[in-house]
Amino acid sequence: MGRSYRQSEGVLVIVAPGQGSQTPGFLAPWLDLPGFRDRMEWLGVVAGLDLVGHGTTSDADTIRDTAVAQPLIVGSGLVSLLSLFAHPADGFRVVGAGAGHSVGEITAAAAAGVLSAEQAMVLVRERGRGMAEASAATPTGMNAVVGGDPEEVAAALERHGLTPANMNGAGQVVAAGTLEQLEALRSDAPARARVIPLQVAGAFHTHHMQPAVDRLTRYARAISTHDPRLPLVSNVDGTVVQDGREVLARLVSQVSSPVRWDLTMETFADMGVTGLIEIPPAGTLAGLAKRALKGVETLALKTPDDLEAAHRMIREHGAATELAPIEASWMVVVSPVKGTVQPSVPVGEAVTHGAPVATVTTLRAEHAVVSPHGGRAVEWLVEPGDPVSPGQPLLRLYPEEDSL
Repeated sequence: MGRSYRQSEGVLVIVAPGQGSQTPGFLAPWLDLPGFRDRMEWLGVVAGLDLVGHGTTSDADTIRDTAVAQPLIVGSGLVSLLSLFAHPADGFRVVGAGAGHSVGEITAAAAAGVLSAEQAMVLVRERGRGMAEASAATPTGMNAVVGGDPEEVAAALERHGLTPANMNGAGQVVAAGTLEQLEALRSDAPARARVIPLQVAGAFHTHHMQPAVDRLTRYARAISTHDPRLPLVSNVDGTVVQDGREVLARLVSQVSSPVRWDLTMETFADMGVTGLIEIPPAGTLAGLAKRALKGVETLALKTPDDLEAAHRMIREHGAATELAPIEASWMVVVSPVKGTVQPSVPVGEAVTHGAPVATVTTLRAEHAVVSPHGGRAVEWLVEPGDPVSPGQPLLRLYPEEDSL
């Protein structure tokens, strides 16, 4: 079913945190909400873990284990989302975009309808196990580098053979590598920079995780997906992804490639985001947004006490892309980035799944816009050379029988 877009003054994004955000007992206050424990226990059965126990009584060392931490983070995020909306589908009408940091992208993908909650838990279970096994092969870790001159920080990481695994923006880079390399960095820290060891078990988002990628690639071939029901911003490169298979492919490949949360926040800014809610275990991403996205209201949803503020933000910011069904069955192709558009398919032409239909040129590069659907081009919603924003509808397609 095609949808029409009505813009308002507010744009709300919901973001899901990654590993390292969990703290002992963070789940305990949420268990007082009706149905929360039951849903967590069910997701725990799918993951093969006592998620309720790990979120309430397990100590810091236990929940630092990658195989425990990742399902715990994704499960708690998915269940807490249900407390934001009376009906889950309500979120698709009021949330302007979604994103997740590292493993939080699995939470975001499930929230956007790409995966079911059960598929997400199986995927994160195998992701956590695979990354834990890869971490055990070589002692590795991660350090946050906060402050300092960016060029000097990059030079220090290169000098010690480290990978900038997370480019988080707001003056924060996460370096990853062997424990010896990280110790050398702490002894030779860049000027005016703090080097902080992170509570993670390995060098995530580096070549050290390639065995986990190989494992997930095999499993991903058996996973069915749906296209996202709202703009989903990928922290591979900050683009809006609208094809479910591409979302899944990025979830797999990024296990061994850097997280570009800085580019994700740039896309938020390009979208005109006015409000950002971080779901549990919250705090890190809201803090980064507070420093990098000036003027944007942020909320770290840490306990049910924060729900009143979250519901207010949804009312005030959450109407940026209200979607209303129309009678004709049609689909849209959206812009992945901010830039100027150049359409390449004439109205009336048949378009196949994955075919390029336009290019968007940014200050850094030229991006191909590919169609996640097959159909016939009905109407261009932009003119050649128009400035466009991430997630903005560009082309309307009418599905044809042989393209479905």
